[in-house]
Amino acid sequence: MLQLEYPWLLTLLPLPLLVWWLLPPFGERTRAIRVPFFDELAQATGLTPARGAVVLRGNGLRRVLAPLCWVLVVLALASPQRLEPPVERIEAARDLLLAIDLSGSMATPDFLDPQGQRMSRLDAVKGVVDDFISRRTTDRIGLIVFGTNAFPQAPLTLDHVAVRELLDELRVGMAGEQTAIGDAIGVAVKMTEHSQQRERVLILLTDGNDTAGRIPAEKAAEIAKASHIVIHTIGIGDPEAKGENRVDLDALKRIAAATGGRNFRGENREQLADIYALLDRMTPSKVKHSVYRPKIKLYYVPLGAALLLMMAYHLLMLGIWAPIARRRVTGSLSPESSEG
Repeated sequence: MLQLEYPWLLTLLPLPLLVWWLLPPFGERTRAIRVPFFDELAQATGLTPARGAVVLRGNGLRRVLAPLCWVLVVLALASPQRLEPPVERIEAARDLLLAIDLSGSMATPDFLDPQGQRMSRLDAVKGVVDDFISRRTTDRIGLIVFGTNAFPQAPLTLDHVAVRELLDELRVGMAGEQTAIGDAIGVAVKMTEHSQQRERVLILLTDGNDTAGRIPAEKAAEIAKASHIVIHTIGIGDPEAKGENRVDLDALKRIAAATGGRNFRGENREQLADIYALLDRMTPSKVKHSVYRPKIKLYYVPLGAALLLMMAYHLLMLGIWAPIARRRVTGSLSPESSEG
């Protein structure tokens, strides 16, 4: 559809009529050339001398084109534009971070695959998390890995194919043999500090306790809460084990409770899949919809038409009157005219 960006400028259309009605005619005084042979000059040029004012008369074509060009110029000032069909833009409304423990204990083969074969904890986690990512089509997803150190494996992105490829490359021990839960939470805070999303969720999975963190896990949880991050924790290790291999379920509960999240215990692959399915339902995908209509400026169309009409008029007048003026000058200066 077509519309005017500044329709109020159309009030300028009657301006020439108001000027013509309200202002006096334009007058100009010019000095006359006094020559002793005025009568002979007038006779030679074919003009009839007259006393008083000389009123210039326009032709009919100019009376039509002048108002038309004025209308076109005012229309160009009003900035006509064409509105294109509405375009809907969908943006992610949530940042979702997945933190996965890669400490040495994640190589323990105490999970079973669907065929009943033993598999490591990390392989079980990778399969379940991959399925979880495939369902989160509208969230920005980031991947954090931690062991002795914590670092982002994949930045927050809507390119879930890349995230799944990076997930598949995870190996036990690539971040160190110990467990730094507090550092992993700190990385999540750092990754979301410039995010425009109000909803930020961290799903932290570990099979050990915080033995290598430079910042205590519960202190990191307080910082995460201040940054509007909700942490859901999943413990999959053995709470009866000794040392670094013992999963501290109580600490994980306190971390989740401090941020308004929930804590889960996964003892096998089926429970782990159920936990991620529950988290999928608890945090349904959210998107922000925005609709805008592209605008194409068309002011150059009436403006160009006005310029073309004025140029055509002047070229036409030049083509009509130039030969007449040349014939008059030639006739007045010819030998026959001089002898006469």
